[in-house]
Amino acid sequence: MLEAPPPEITAALHCLNLLPPDATARGERLTGGVSSDIWRIDTATGPLCIKRALAKLRVAADWRAPIERNVYEARWMRHANAAVPGSAPAILGQDTTSGALAMAYLPPDNHPLWKAQLRDGHADPVFAAAVASTLARIHAATAVDPTIPAQFPTDAIFYDIRLDPYLVATGRAHPDLTNRFQALVAETQANKRALVHGDVSPKNILDGPAGPVFLDAECAWWGDPAFDLAFCLNHLLLKCLWTPSATAGFLACFDAMVTTYRAGIDWEAPDAIEARAAALLPGLFLARVDGKSPVEYITTDTDRDRVRRVARPLLITPPVRLDIVRQAWTRELAA
Repeated sequence: MLEAPPPEITAALHCLNLLPPDATARGERLTGGVSSDIWRIDTATGPLCIKRALAKLRVAADWRAPIERNVYEARWMRHANAAVPGSAPAILGQDTTSGALAMAYLPPDNHPLWKAQLRDGHADPVFAAAVASTLARIHAATAVDPTIPAQFPTDAIFYDIRLDPYLVATGRAHPDLTNRFQALVAETQANKRALVHGDVSPKNILDGPAGPVFLDAECAWWGDPAFDLAFCLNHLLLKCLWTPSATAGFLACFDAMVTTYRAGIDWEAPDAIEARAAALLPGLFLARVDGKSPVEYITTDTDRDRVRRVARPLLITPPVRLDIVRQAWTRELAA
């Protein structure tokens, strides 16, 4: 059922000339976002999507972030589409005052959400490889563009909405590992090499007719591309607890992502970025049960303890290959 969006959304639509001055906006609130108000709005020329960044995220913890992150999200989308056309939605307009960003609406009937596919046990290594290939192409194209770093002065934003809630907060929950988490933060901050999406999660990737489409680049940052790779691989491992019957498929997707992404690395030595991703992955793994943003589908202490049993030793003795993390998780799942 269509309803009126919040006044801030309507005002942004008027400001962007996407809605006539005398028209009333009607649409549908879209689910899935904790950091933004997201709506599909019906207009005379067809539906569009508009999102407005929230100053306080919708999570249990007190988690805040500046609304100007939408400026950098739009910039990420433009650079992604320049590197891989169609890899992000087309931008229709942006209202920096309200933190609203309007973009093309991509209907779910031909742009299914990757997270929904994985939830239903549809784990396709071919699509996982396509995600990795697209991500590597974006990283490669931006790594050689000297104009990009100055466009993304987002160190503080990335710290506030990624490094602090995931790594710093988890270090506080595990005091004996605090120094290790601080080292992961420092290493991630030190390796500024490409344009990072920051939230490469199945919930932010559509399976479009022409390939993957990346959404929600609110964490956009000139930084370490290893973060994007590790962040996505982390979800493929965790999904084994959500849909256990598809575990083999999730692990095959993991393998396909690693192999394909490595093949696309041309801005640094593949072993170097894999080592950083492999060291970061156990920290992100543990963060999804003990950080500020735990995954919603790990609900029992038994499953949380399984994550902890795998992550903690790998944080104490950091792996240099992603397959080491995968093997440790495979052994735990078989136990």
